[in-house]
Parts: sequence; structure tokens; C-alpha cells
Amino acid sequence: MDNFKQRYPDACYIKVTWGDMDALQHVNNVAYFRYFEDARIEFFNREFPLTEMYKCGIGPVISENHANYRKPVVYPDTLLVGISNSHIGEDRFTLHYEVFSTQQQCITTTGSSVAVMFDFNQGQKTAIPADLRAILQRLQQ
Repeated sequence: MDNFKQRYPDACYIKVTWGDMDALQHVNNVAYFRYFEDARIEFFNREFPLTEMYKCGIGPVISENHANYRKPVVYPDTLLVGISNSHIGEDRFTLHYEVFSTQQQCITTTGSSVAVMFDFNQGQKTAIPADLRAILQRLQQ
């Protein structure tokens, strides 16, 4: 766990709830996309608040989501979700997630999302703001 916390000092803590489980008695695959979303929103609210972006009429929208399930997770557990990124384009960026189970002491799930910056007033994609680009570049390093 120490190595994970060193790589992701601002990892999002998520408590697995009983309702996250499915009939096969492990966390349902859909729950992981909520975990990714929780970590992504926490990241933005810490680094570049979405409310500030939305005041300008722009914000990220998810165009792709992927998950790779390595080990099943069961209730009760606390997960740490770390975020990094590998690609910053003109109007989009890719976020990567690692989910660490405190109960199992290992990474159980990995995933990624492609976020496209969107101008809600114009109804079209737009360039990543310079401030956000700088934050993403720092996260990439």
C-alpha cells in the first residue's frame, strides 16, 4: 500500500457498499465506472474545479470508458483509486485509473477514460484551457 500511496498521494478513498455487489457476490462491473467518476470529480475539484469551468460554458465530457478487472472485490472493503494520464491532445486527454483494495493489498482493477473538452454554449468540442493543460502536464510527469 505504501508504494501505491507514493505513486498516488491524492488517491480517492471509496468504501465498497453492500449495494455495489451483484448476484455473483462481488462488486458489479458497473460500480467501477462510478468509482472512476468519483476519483475524477475529486481530482477536478481539488486541481481545477468543474464549477469554474462550467461558469465559462466549457467542461470535460467522457467519450470512452474502459475497465480491466483483475480480481473480484467484495464487501466490506475500502478502495483507493489513483489517477494519471498518458495523452494530452488539442481538445482531449486520457486518464488512467488504478484501483487498490485495502482488504486484498493489491491492484484489483485498472481502467481509462478519454475526456473531450466541450463548449456547451456552442454545442461542440473546444481546446483544453491553458490552466487545465498545465495541470494535466504536471500529472503526466
